[in-house]
Amino acid sequence: MTSNNASIEIRDLYKIFGKSPERYVDAVRNGLSKAELSKMHGCILGLNNINISMPAGKIQVVMGLSGSGKSTLIRHINRLIEPTSGSIMIDGRDVLEMSELELREFRRNQTAMVFQRFGLLPHRTVIDNVTFGLEVRGVEAAKSRDIGMRWIDRVGLVGFETRYPNELSGGMQQRVGLARALSNNASILLMDEAYSALDPLIRTDMQTMLLELQTELKKTIVFITHDLDEALRLGDQIVILRDGSIIQQGDSQDILLRPADDYIERFVKDVNRGRFIKVDAVMEPAPQSETRSLPTLKSGTTLDAAAKELTNSTQDEAIVVDGPGKPLGLVSLRQITAALSSAVEERSSAQGHAEERLRRDLS
Repeated sequence: MTSNNASIEIRDLYKIFGKSPERYVDAVRNGLSKAELSKMHGCILGLNNINISMPAGKIQVVMGLSGSGKSTLIRHINRLIEPTSGSIMIDGRDVLEMSELELREFRRNQTAMVFQRFGLLPHRTVIDNVTFGLEVRGVEAAKSRDIGMRWIDRVGLVGFETRYPNELSGGMQQRVGLARALSNNASILLMDEAYSALDPLIRTDMQTMLLELQTELKKTIVFITHDLDEALRLGDQIVILRDGSIIQQGDSQDILLRPADDYIERFVKDVNRGRFIKVDAVMEPAPQSETRSLPTLKSGTTLDAAAKELTNSTQDEAIVVDGPGKPLGLVSLRQITAALSSAVEERSSAQGHAEERLRRDLS
């Protein structure tokens, strides 16, 4: 079931909405702000100098609040929105230079999209929705059904294939949308706020399902969200946008441990870091002395899980090892506790600063 995956390189991407937007790209490059562009020229700056390398076979999360440009960005990848300037390279090929026919084939065969509001066809059954893309591509009906049923099984909807969308819950409808996207065997999966309309427990289940499928399929996934916990759980790499510009990009450890500015700090201050920070981020180099008597922790173990293991152990230190068991470093319960305590202290400090500012404002 694994398909060829694809890398995505976005370079110097600008999107300005309005009349003759190309006239203002240089001005934006030279520092014209979003507010100034709107006031002086009546144009809206959607994306400002976006540069992202999205590795093949990984989940790239693009995060931001409403109006940050995240949905505008994902729609550039399959050219549902035309950029004002820049390039989007898929495995070395510029999507922006594709002819209309080439673009149609690219959308049909290399990309699939999962929408926030499911985007199912209400007059078609589950199996007919799942196989719709195959039907458009001209795949023979019996083969389409076999493929569709395989993916219906994978997303846990066997027995519902003859139901219509209005007979399904929101979570089940989103499973149909995911099965439809996967049935096309596209190398790139575009997910625009795919789980935002779901209840929290269903949302968590869908995240788990996506991670399990990704372990096997290794698709190149671009996942849009406004939820930091979701971004931290899903993203191999995370980009945070504000007003159409990239504020910070990196992995979850970069975002949590090295926030780029006050804006990112406000995002991360209430996150339970123990769920996301990994022992690799706080470990020390493995000592040369004998350590066989120490327990081991796998690379990628979260601080919460590590603290639990060490608390239940007779040792207060552990060796961090990679998949084959090679030692990578040494971590102690003291280091883990200090890392978690610093997060609490930072939150308390931030609250203290806010209270102090409030007192000054009121005095």
